Amino acid sequence: MSDSTIEVTGVRKRYGTTVALDGMTFTVQPGQVTGFVGPNGAGKSTTMRVILGLDSADEGQALVGGRPYRSLRRPLTRLGSLLDAGALQPSRTARNHLLWLAHSLGIAAGRVDETLEQVGLTGVARRRAGGYSLGMRQRLGIAAALLGDPPALMLDEPFNGMDPEGIIWMRGFLRSLATEGRAVLVSSHLMGEVQDTAHHVVVVGRGRVIADTNVAELRAGAAAGRVTLRTDAASVADVLTRDGGVVTRTGPDSWSVSGLESQRVIAVLGAAGVPFSEVAVHRPTLEDAYLELTRNAVEYRAPGGAR
Repeated sequence: MSDSTIEVTGVRKRYGTTVALDGMTFTVQPGQVTGFVGPNGAGKSTTMRVILGLDSADEGQALVGGRPYRSLRRPLTRLGSLLDAGALQPSRTARNHLLWLAHSLGIAAGRVDETLEQVGLTGVARRRAGGYSLGMRQRLGIAAALLGDPPALMLDEPFNGMDPEGIIWMRGFLRSLATEGRAVLVSSHLMGEVQDTAHHVVVVGRGRVIADTNVAELRAGAAAGRVTLRTDAASVADVLTRDGGVVTRTGPDSWSVSGLESQRVIAVLGAAGVPFSEVAVHRPTLEDAYLELTRNAVEYRAPGGAR
């Protein structure tokens, strides 16, 4: 096992009568960004707390480079983490916040300025962190995670509070960390950002893993064979259903068809004389795949909420 590998195996955790983790198992490999996604209450935060030794597992284990985090001699040099961007002393400057962390962990002070430059905070390093925006606090939290130059990183919702420029920077930065050979675990509810950043994705629900796969493969398998169709002819549903299609109306003149290839849809409509203005193969997104996978794993849902 690589020193940068994060391995979670059969982890179970209860809080009273609530099952938070029910056999959670996955591995974060070096050299790639792994997205960690799931509905609220799925167990993502609990899993990360167990990895860091902040919570104890009832069963199973979480290892960093083959060892429990609590047993690591200089843990910040093995796994850097960001769980809460607000966990700082607001009266301290950003630089002093990092200097305090570096001193407590026996890390050279020069590393502080290196990490501030990495995350783009050099120009505001002597401002009090309490006056930072959420996006700036996220950058500061990442700088803290990088202080020990660790081979593995674990970040919870790092895109929160970022402006468009910051989001673009974050995507490239996370991928560059993986390119250096680090294992990078990123928890996020922003499917578009995970899709554009992660190489691999672990989808969880109700405390267990639902999918653990390559992002491209997961997208390709979602809503496979679905075709979108534009026509105001109501007869389209009967015509395509008779040929084995499953037809759903998605708008006044738009339809979704599954079970038939686009060429077959065109041929059937042409033979039946049904007019249409557009037929297109649906290109599934990571969000499509996520919604399909977690349809039955949503614990908190507003009445009447559509998925």
